[in-house]
Amino acid sequence: MPTPADRISESSMTDLWNVWFTELHRRRAGLTIKIKQLLYTGKSPYQRIDVLDTYAFGRMLVLYGSIMVTEKDEFVYHEMLAHVPLFAHPKPRKVLIIGGGDGGTLREVMRHKQVRATMVEIDEAVVQTSQKYLPTIGTAFKNPRAQVLFEDGERWLARCKEKFDVILVDASDPVGPAEVLFQKPFHQQVARCLAPGGIFVTQSESPFFHQKTLSGIQRNLREIFKVVRPYTAAIPTYPSGFWSFTLCSDTTDPVARFKESRVKAAGFKLKYYNAGIHRACFALPSFMLEDGPDLGL
Repeated sequence: MPTPADRISESSMTDLWNVWFTELHRRRAGLTIKIKQLLYTGKSPYQRIDVLDTYAFGRMLVLYGSIMVTEKDEFVYHEMLAHVPLFAHPKPRKVLIIGGGDGGTLREVMRHKQVRATMVEIDEAVVQTSQKYLPTIGTAFKNPRAQVLFEDGERWLARCKEKFDVILVDASDPVGPAEVLFQKPFHQQVARCLAPGGIFVTQSESPFFHQKTLSGIQRNLREIFKVVRPYTAAIPTYPSGFWSFTLCSDTTDPVARFKESRVKAAGFKLKYYNAGIHRACFALPSFMLEDGPDLGL
């Protein structure tokens, strides 16, 4: 897994005359975006936070040098993280979100009127920055059905005595404070806090650039859950533009139990997710299957 220093060019955030932001993967490949201006830069107790205004993707939130969300394509990630499990679960009522400081996942979860959500985010500065500079993403922080807690998600879950129908991990890359959220002890705590029939989904990195990380997550989760189903989405500003999520449960298969009529009845005006995407996203390319080749990227 690349470190932040490997993924961002040294000059892209420091030279004021340089109007290009570049995020690199192991200094071999990357994404370069022309910026209009740097709107904010600062440091929280946990990480560096930057907000840039770009020509192609609108405003962009960058944490420790890595792109987290942009106004142009954030809906893909947030809709796929939230709606796939919420429509796969037969009757979700209580949802837990670990991470998700930009507020996009909470926004999508709150579209489901029957749901109450608890969001646990370690870095309050990310929420404050997102509310100020990315107000169209963090629209649900004040929703009366949402509770937002500023705590370490792993520690909070370890002492949690509640049960949730759906648990979502909206984590950044497995470096720094988010690293523990990709490890087996944390996933065991997630399983403990799931209600019967519950569903857990975590973002699980790029199938092209982070194949070893993805494979390791799959191995750990299969030792804990009976149903482990990775799925994918196209997200232009994430490494390789091809991203994965992993859905886990002890009883609920996200395709066999899926009812298209629920999506139609909800009537959401979404930009990416729909009933067809729900079924199709679980169809994986051969290299992502257990016996597929190691791409070595």
